[in-house]
Amino acid sequence: MIKPELHRRYWLIELISYWEGRLTTGHLRQFFGISRQQASKDINQYQQEHTGNLEYCPSRKGYLPGKYFNPAHISADVAEYLNWVTGQSAHTMPADPGYRLEHTILLPPARKVSAQVIRQLVHALRHHERLDVDYGAVSSSDRDGRIIVPVRFVNTGSRWHLRAWCEKAQNYRDFVLSRFHGTPTPEGKPLAPLPPDTRWNTHITLHITPDPRLSPEQQQALIHDYAMNNGRLEINTRAALAGYLLREMQINTKMLDINPAAQQLILANQDEVKEWLF
Repeated sequence: MIKPELHRRYWLIELISYWEGRLTTGHLRQFFGISRQQASKDINQYQQEHTGNLEYCPSRKGYLPGKYFNPAHISADVAEYLNWVTGQSAHTMPADPGYRLEHTILLPPARKVSAQVIRQLVHALRHHERLDVDYGAVSSSDRDGRIIVPVRFVNTGSRWHLRAWCEKAQNYRDFVLSRFHGTPTPEGKPLAPLPPDTRWNTHITLHITPDPRLSPEQQQALIHDYAMNNGRLEINTRAALAGYLLREMQINTKMLDINPAAQQLILANQDEVKEWLF
């Protein structure tokens, strides 16, 4: 049975090497406060127990994932890496079996995201560089490629996006990670300073209320459910995220469901914020 502390180190070894493409002893030293000797020992031990997963590359002065890397301590779901690297969750060991409560978690099908894509996106984001990408958007059959400058990762609630400057559109766009194809090609630094991301920098307030077609008792249930103040829930958000937020709350701004019990909530100040919605 592997010790919990060693399991956490193995988890980080796999997480960084798999999604970022290069691991050094510095990673373990930084996150666990251990010596270089101990970090080297942990990596060597990992290599012995997981043959072929890591290969040392002298030219890059680090350990790279092997060609047939087989994760044993991570899920290979990109959300695990992004939740960790963005600080939304910390890796903790599962509780003792005798302490766990009976529970069930609904897990939607995972979207296929290539580690090769993530490695290039992370590198470009950290070094503020351009990438030539092949992206298959649902709204277009055009896959001739485009040049983007990654800015940040965005979790919209149901999936992860990359927000980036798109030279083809001459605007900021959100790219679904699972729709990238092939391996992005580095294109160096941006040709000019990026313009301000107006939609990202603009903050708006959404006024959410119960659908007025509901009975007073039904409306009161929703008011209690969302802890509304005077029958209204005010949500401050970036304009770029407003559409995603409404979608997660199942609020349709284009048409009302014929069944108010299905609609439940409405956007009361739609006229004020409609320029920022999808």
